[in-house]
Amino acid sequence: MAGLCLGPLLRYTDGSCATVWVETNQPCTAEVRCADGARGTARTFRIAGHHYALVPVSGLTPGTATEYEVFLDDTRVWPLPDSDFPPSVIATSPVDRGLRVTFGSCRWAAPPAGEKDPVGPDALDTLSARIAADPQGARPDVLLLLGDQVYADEVSDATRQWIAARRSLEEPPGDQIADYEEYTRLYYESWLDPAVRWLLSTVPSCMIFDDHDVIDDWNTSAAWLDDMRATDWWRDRLLSGLMSYWVYQQLGNLSPDELAADPLYAAVRESPDGTDALREFAARADAEPTTVRWSYRRDFGRVRLVMVDSRAARVLEEDNRTMLDPGEAAWLREQVMDERDSYDHLLIGTSLPWLLPHLVHDVEAWNAAMCGGERGARWARRGEKIRRGADLEHWSAFPSSFDALADLLAEVGTGPGAPATVSVLSGDVHHAYVAEPSWPGRTPDARVVQLTCSPVHNSVPLSIRLGFRFGWSAPARALGRRIARHGRCAPPAVGWRKTGGPWFGNQIMTLTLRARSARLRLEQARTEGGGTTGLRVITERELT
Repeated sequence: MAGLCLGPLLRYTDGSCATVWVETNQPCTAEVRCADGARGTARTFRIAGHHYALVPVSGLTPGTATEYEVFLDDTRVWPLPDSDFPPSVIATSPVDRGLRVTFGSCRWAAPPAGEKDPVGPDALDTLSARIAADPQGARPDVLLLLGDQVYADEVSDATRQWIAARRSLEEPPGDQIADYEEYTRLYYESWLDPAVRWLLSTVPSCMIFDDHDVIDDWNTSAAWLDDMRATDWWRDRLLSGLMSYWVYQQLGNLSPDELAADPLYAAVRESPDGTDALREFAARADAEPTTVRWSYRRDFGRVRLVMVDSRAARVLEEDNRTMLDPGEAAWLREQVMDERDSYDHLLIGTSLPWLLPHLVHDVEAWNAAMCGGERGARWARRGEKIRRGADLEHWSAFPSSFDALADLLAEVGTGPGAPATVSVLSGDVHHAYVAEPSWPGRTPDARVVQLTCSPVHNSVPLSIRLGFRFGWSAPARALGRRIARHGRCAPPAVGWRKTGGPWFGNQIMTLTLRARSARLRLEQARTEGGGTTGLRVITERELT
């Protein structure tokens, strides 16, 4: 009998349709049945011995939240028997009510119930508990997971033991993830957490990868990539990472119309086994990255989200380094400028922050100049070592891309039809902050902000706390200017100041967007007296 291995995950939703993702233990027909009569079915497809379905649900009633069940070959498998959670729902909220967008990044899987959590309570677990306790209360309309959904290079003790039972840890890549089967283990460990599993079944989600979804510092430089390709394990690791990302994350980012037009999705579904087709796609994404686009756009009423791939779309040659290849940069511009007067708020999702502490920005710009040969071959070799050791590979490490994004945001935020807000949503750096840019000689009509929030559930060592607190300080800014002068770095196209933070802890941010107003809330997962956990509001403010 067919059984549910993982899911359901509620992914795409709009006013009348949705998609629900599941993994099953054998081939079957997956069906979603809603209380209002809406339903959808899909046959599973097979990848590397695993079975999946993305079920399109149509005929939903706009402006409602309808309970749903999942059936496999006419046998109900969701809700789980004896579940303590409320029924999962598909919400099609009216757009005039506004939109609540919750986001964050960097999540280690929480340990099993009853085990002590060394990094504190998981913000997603805590959010799930709050929603479950008050199903009719306020909840996110969409959850944005901005990278590092799984850690292929930092596995738990339980996963390390599981890997050791199937292969030797003495052979590279050791206790890191090696292949597709091991990637599935990461997703099981992370998404079978009961609270997170229920949360993802009832709150729509959009996702994008960052480096740890594949490996730390993924695509940091051409020299780094050459070193990785020289190993005998990297290719299978990368292809398995891209394949699993496409199955577990990317498919659900797409609308039913986009899925219907996707030749890879059609090939995988029509084949008895889609493994070879998907592996060929992943190999092409590695060899010819400009032919594959992981970025995507979603419109939620009068809120536009453009999720940008800031990992796989890079140009890495030192004399032409850019965060986005020319085709990707043109696509981004097209998405934000298209019918600009049709949205009131623009969200740019990029796993890596655009605006960083000034010292960090200047060090990354200096390092890019050193690696590019500004001070000669000796400094270039030294710069590459520093770049890898210190993770110097954010937008500021690609100065031309940093400036190009600054120019684009100013353009989209200026003039008739400009949105009320332009928000760059990011994670990665294991703290939260708000930064606001200013352009010499121009003031956009939109409120432009960098909103950074991480981690959802991860460690925040003392060195990170001290380093980033200092990085925002006036002495650090002066030090950064001296370093930039050594690198002969041109001044950035934009200035900026921190207007909130830094805040440290397991945390999530929420933007509430209604008409042309925007409100920001940061909440941290805390353990209160008596051992209970909850989300504590750290800051709340109006953006417009």
